[in-house]
Amino acid sequence: MSEFPFADLLPVGVCRFADLADGLLPCRAASRLPKNAASVIVYLFPYWLGDEAYRGANVSKYAVPADYHTVAGDYLARAAAALKERWPGCAFEPFCDNSPLPEARAAVLAGLGAKGRNGLLLNETYGSFCFIGEIVTDRVFPAYDGPLKTCLNCGRCERACPTGALHDGAVDKTLCLSDVSQRKTEPTPEQRDLMRQTGCVWGCDVCQDVCPVNRDLPVTPVPEFRESARAVFHAGDPVEGRAYAWRGRAVIDRNAAYTGEPSEKE
Repeated sequence: MSEFPFADLLPVGVCRFADLADGLLPCRAASRLPKNAASVIVYLFPYWLGDEAYRGANVSKYAVPADYHTVAGDYLARAAAALKERWPGCAFEPFCDNSPLPEARAAVLAGLGAKGRNGLLLNETYGSFCFIGEIVTDRVFPAYDGPLKTCLNCGRCERACPTGALHDGAVDKTLCLSDVSQRKTEPTPEQRDLMRQTGCVWGCDVCQDVCPVNRDLPVTPVPEFRESARAVFHAGDPVEGRAYAWRGRAVIDRNAAYTGEPSEKE
């Protein structure tokens, strides 16, 4: 994969667009898909920072470094530009999170890991602590054609889920505590109690923390993630540049009040 930018830094693989075409997600970004899309170049952006970085954390691990939309989006934009320069007659369109592609499936088909029973990609090196990004192109690149990797199916994530949101390899987002913590609607008393118990004001890592694939992981190779860690959110802290900024201040401040997190001024 040395022909792809950042292949010496990030895991990268290729799958066929046709293998994803029947599962595209409805979103505005779909209008950016190249005509005659042929290949999907899939990048992983590991974000594990090491145990010490999460000491006292009260936000989900993915929200500890700088907003991945910005960091991963910048890498993808630069990679797409470099590919376009090399093959000027081809289209290269980057996507990250706001993507019409089923990202975990794309990564599995690109040979980058297995889809866990919690719906997350499980990479052999970096575990589930990876963001996924893609570049869709009308150029044909050799796609991964090896055996698809599979989850261990140990069931630990399902048994540990505090809300029972995981069942038989499916995720019920209406129950997922991570999803609940991001809603503008008022959580139920039971959901507020769970936030207090987990001590997390944004997101939830329970299913990832118990996954055996997530043992003894290397620290992320992405310097922007390593240099921007902020594991503790206090009510009133700035939200700009963080993964929870898209929802605005009100929701995370509300959650901080539920968990008893004091204001930075106190």
